[in-house]
Amino acid sequence: MPYRYLLFYKPYDVLSQFTDKESAENERGTLKDYIPIPSVYPIGRLDRDSEGLLLLTNHGQFQHRLSDRKFEHPRTYWVQVERIPDEEALERLRQGVTIQDYRTRSALVKILPAEPTLPPRDPPIRFRKNVPTCWLEITLTEGRNRQVRRMTAAVGFPTLRLVRFAIGIEPQTGSSQRYYLSLEGLQPGQWRDLTPVELELLLEKLKLNKLKIKT
Repeated sequence: MPYRYLLFYKPYDVLSQFTDKESAENERGTLKDYIPIPSVYPIGRLDRDSEGLLLLTNHGQFQHRLSDRKFEHPRTYWVQVERIPDEEALERLRQGVTIQDYRTRSALVKILPAEPTLPPRDPPIRFRKNVPTCWLEITLTEGRNRQVRRMTAAVGFPTLRLVRFAIGIEPQTGSSQRYYLSLEGLQPGQWRDLTPVELELLLEKLKLNKLKIKT
């Protein structure tokens, strides 16, 4: 069987798995509702109440190299938070915060100058009329359970909406970044195969270029 490498835009309220063993009525959405490819599995996961980029593959070694925290591959999130974080809160996120029994690694964090162009969430976020919100861009090199939500809560700015936008970045001059895989061109619920160029770039830039890929 040839290896497959899929890029999927996971919608809100969908589990990052193909079966839902906890719900006998199968009322919760799963990957099976969107992806008809057999024997592929997600690399990492997104929580049910999070949205965005999910990679799937049937290549076990590739999956391990991208999901193991020790390889530190970057993930970029667009995060809508309640109220406007000040520079002190942003710096705490950049340096790492203590969550439960661990301290997060350093991260790239900035306030987005404008709300990102995203499809409306269904159901929509519940706003408090007198409480402002803003969007952050946060890039992590680890992916612990509900980490982003716990990080923003730890500095006093609860997450309202969380979208994983990209996997893999290359810092450029100034604060600009280049994304290797992103949600661009996809709508919630859509998926596609990685192109050969994308796959090669991912292997090279995430220091996986020595990994042999069978196609």
